Amino acid sequence: MITKPDKNKVRQARHARVRRKISGTAECPRLNVFRSNKNIYAQLIDDVAGVTLASASTKETEIATGTKTEAAAAVGKLIAERSVAKGIKKVVFDRGGYLYHGRVQALAEAARENGLDF
Repeated sequence: MITKPDKNKVRQARHARVRRKISGTAECPRLNVFRSNKNIYAQLIDDVAGVTLASASTKETEIATGTKTEAAAAVGKLIAERSVAKGIKKVVFDRGGYLYHGRVQALAEAARENGLDF
């Protein structure tokens, strides 16, 4: 009997492949996206020091309204505002192995519109 591969394991393998090539620094951190069924999370990560510089998610009370795509756009706007407040404008986008489509795309475009460059 042939079993289907686990979707999350396939995504994690794709993410690991991408992570071999990209890395964030203090000047140009990595904008990481994690998408669950209900929520979406974004982090700015300095991989050299191993610290998270800023984060945002749909679990924050001011975002938890509307459709999931609208909430993802709100997270993108919030992470961009927080990074610009810390003086970070240039980032490397890490889509986490997800397709650049739907919620991930909405987050990325909202972050670009609010001051992040990637």
